Amino acid sequence: MQVMKTALKIAFIALTTFIIASCSNYEKLLKGHDFDAQYTAAVKYYEQKNYTKAIQLFENLIMHYHGKENAENISWYYGMCLMGEKDYYSAGYQFKNFYKRFPYSERAEEALYMSATCKYNESPDYFLDQKLTKDAIAEYESYVDRYPTSVHIPEINTRLDELRYKLMHKDYDIAYGYYLTENYNAAYVSLQAFLNNYPDSPFREEAMFYMLASGYEYGINSRQEKMRERLQQVVNDFDRFATLFKDSDRLDKARNYYTKARAAIASLEK
Repeated sequence: MQVMKTALKIAFIALTTFIIASCSNYEKLLKGHDFDAQYTAAVKYYEQKNYTKAIQLFENLIMHYHGKENAENISWYYGMCLMGEKDYYSAGYQFKNFYKRFPYSERAEEALYMSATCKYNESPDYFLDQKLTKDAIAEYESYVDRYPTSVHIPEINTRLDELRYKLMHKDYDIAYGYYLTENYNAAYVSLQAFLNNYPDSPFREEAMFYMLASGYEYGINSRQEKMRERLQQVVNDFDRFATLFKDSDRLDKARNYYTKARAAIASLEK
């Protein structure tokens, strides 16, 4: 047992010494002026997926090799390292910059794709602000316009569907939120716009139902001179809902709004 403990202690000391020496060598390399050695080491670190060390070296090299022979490779590797670190904001900027600096490079097309993919990776959950989602859609669409035969097109189309679904879900939540807060006029207008913008939405049935419910609540609480017109719209909306969703679980509730609207109209006419 004592022999084993001694062996482990020796191994630990040796490993610690090796790590310290390695760190010391890296610091010397990073602070030195042997740029060829830095480039070789940076590529090796990249291949080993040690992106943190590779990034520091490539940042040194970008300044030294600006406008020189290795500039394109360094710029590309730097972007890939940032991507590996999941620093999508910086990586996206780097790939967009690569595309602008090296438009005739064999990697130019891939750089534009990677730039859009960084935006895609930054896109948040649907209930958060969707600016980055819209940016990702715009970048992917721009890429497709420039490279319509790219091997990435099927994957991009799948991602575009995913991104557009986020926007649709966000828009529906905003419209439905007006109903929940009893802002019935805004709810009616927003749900109507949602249905016009997304005619094939999976939220179509519930959007039509809450539009009907909002229309009734808004109409029944309107001034008398506006009430009949607004309640008649409820009647029309119910006819449409009942035609499209004959088996809906919400049909009885929708019919209740319809019945009350018809009764209120009849009362107004008397």
